[in-house]
Amino acid sequence: MGMPTDIKIIDLMLSVPGHDNSQWYEFMKPLLMDKESRTMFKMPAQYMFKDIPEAGDKEDYVQYTIDLLDKFGIDKAMTGIDDDNAPAIDAVTRFPERFICSYEANPNNGMEEVRKIKRLHAEYGIKAVTAFPSGLCPQVPLNDKKWYPIYAACVELDIPFCPCVGVPGPRLPLYPQKVEHLDEVCWFFPELKVVMRHGGEPWTDLAWKLMLKYPNLYYMTSAFAPKHYPKSIIDYANSRGSDKIMYAGYFPMGLSLDRIFKDMPNVPFKDEVWPKFLRENAARVFKLED
Repeated sequence: MGMPTDIKIIDLMLSVPGHDNSQWYEFMKPLLMDKESRTMFKMPAQYMFKDIPEAGDKEDYVQYTIDLLDKFGIDKAMTGIDDDNAPAIDAVTRFPERFICSYEANPNNGMEEVRKIKRLHAEYGIKAVTAFPSGLCPQVPLNDKKWYPIYAACVELDIPFCPCVGVPGPRLPLYPQKVEHLDEVCWFFPELKVVMRHGGEPWTDLAWKLMLKYPNLYYMTSAFAPKHYPKSIIDYANSRGSDKIMYAGYFPMGLSLDRIFKDMPNVPFKDEVWPKFLRENAARVFKLED
């Protein structure tokens, strides 16, 4: 049958664009050592992506994004929020039925970060804490003790933790994001729902093996065009992992929704996997059902 067209899709990674999005990457500049990454790229992993989306000048970027969601049948989208992220705050305030929010944590801030997570949960109802371990300055591996208060807070709030795993796109050291670190995390925090972001390559076989091992470990497809979804992840979704794999895009950071949904019908998921992949798994894990 192929990809169904009547599912209200949940996109687990999307941002509201603006005229200039370069400020999104300022936090990692101290770690970028090569001139090309520091001065020439619009985004630090630009070498990996073709035709990075540009919204151009818009009177209302939030409404522009809503129109795109409607065009591609996306019912809800998860976007990162922070105190100084006015577009995201505007989006979740005006369209709470369409935008859900997450917060990208920095464990280097200690207990102040835990307090911030709890405050953002109370103020905006954040549905997840996300992480870019290789992009932190200093970097913090996923099994480092600095993360443990944040993991405990996520368990207390009953929200998932969504870290980038695998070789980072930006030219940064990969060690903090090795998939093997999650073996210790999922073992010590069996109540913590962990949803891997950004592919996990080249350790996708280990990723699905750990998902098979741990009931609290999941995977989203963020930052990958559907034609590049790892075969081992597709195979796992089509077998014992149909409840573990979820759709996430990467608009406008690196992929347009046109590109994503042009490729998507060619992904060889089984018929029964599509509803779970596009909506049901995310609705369950992130507690998004009405």
